[in-house]
Amino acid sequence: MNTDDLNYTLPPELIAQHPSQKRPQSRLLVLDRAAGTLTDRCFSDLPGCLRPGDCLVLNNTKVLPARFYAQKLTGAQLEGLFLHEEPDGQWQVLLKNARKIKSGETIELLDRSGTPWQRAIARPCEGKGQWLLKPMQSVDAFSALDAIGAAPLPPYIKRDRADSDSAEDLQRYQTVYASQPGAVAAPTAGLHFNQMMLDQLQEDGIKLAYITLHVGIGTFRPVQTETLDAHPMHEERYEVGQQAADIINGTVDAGGRIVAVGTTSVRTLESIAKDRHIQPEQGKTKLFIRPGYAFKIVDAMVTNFHLPKSTLLALVGAFAGLDFIMNAYQHAINQKYRFYSYGDAMFID
Repeated sequence: MNTDDLNYTLPPELIAQHPSQKRPQSRLLVLDRAAGTLTDRCFSDLPGCLRPGDCLVLNNTKVLPARFYAQKLTGAQLEGLFLHEEPDGQWQVLLKNARKIKSGETIELLDRSGTPWQRAIARPCEGKGQWLLKPMQSVDAFSALDAIGAAPLPPYIKRDRADSDSAEDLQRYQTVYASQPGAVAAPTAGLHFNQMMLDQLQEDGIKLAYITLHVGIGTFRPVQTETLDAHPMHEERYEVGQQAADIINGTVDAGGRIVAVGTTSVRTLESIAKDRHIQPEQGKTKLFIRPGYAFKIVDAMVTNFHLPKSTLLALVGAFAGLDFIMNAYQHAINQKYRFYSYGDAMFID
């Protein structure tokens, strides 16, 4: 399949720069695959799309405040994105404006006010733009980021370092049920739920199952190869516990639908499903779902609108049919839906 088949033109003003005032106030485009219809709704209407006995599968990964700022001792400014901590305490990071840094050079990590916080030694490592930072004082990376980090917003959301919205981003670029730290990007379909809505769904007979997939930086990267088959798929870590497996398997056995919230939940479930059941499991997945894929367990999906030529658009195209999805995207553009991480949602039945 040619990557250009996943392309579309989006007016820049439809890229959401801020979340909706309240989480469930986002719009919801409902796709009925059987009838081939599109219906404009509000996300607060989602319960009406579900049935008692259905199971919502939600990704409870917690986004790290992985974006941070630093400077050379000369004062030259740097911006970084934390990726993960090595066993020896070094941080693997992406660094902007790092071309003039020398291997072994000392840089200054800054706190949120721009004040020097701690020094670190910088060394390049394999991978475009990737560096290893060794803080001079021993510190747990997660604790350090809690002190100095900002929300790792994708590049299409514009924030200056001193932007007053940055504090709000730490709260809104996170699902209300996030509990397992490790992601450097949010599972954005889950951003539309508040706790009241989740409680109401359970009262209505909808089951909730929480699984974990730590969203990596690869989720932002567009497909750059001419064909999808040539694209090297990124790897992400997942964990599915016994309780979630029991809820999901019980739903299947009772004839309920498995409704995945977000492409990350889809990817996790489809990586481990066999005979429409799953077992507790943890590991890493490089599963690339694209048109032609036969789904094993997911019956319906809640998802945001994704970037052109992305693996996420390929996934939803595989689920709903690429022509139907591209028509739905054009409808959303015509109706001025808000796109991407802070944007509106779709329910694909």
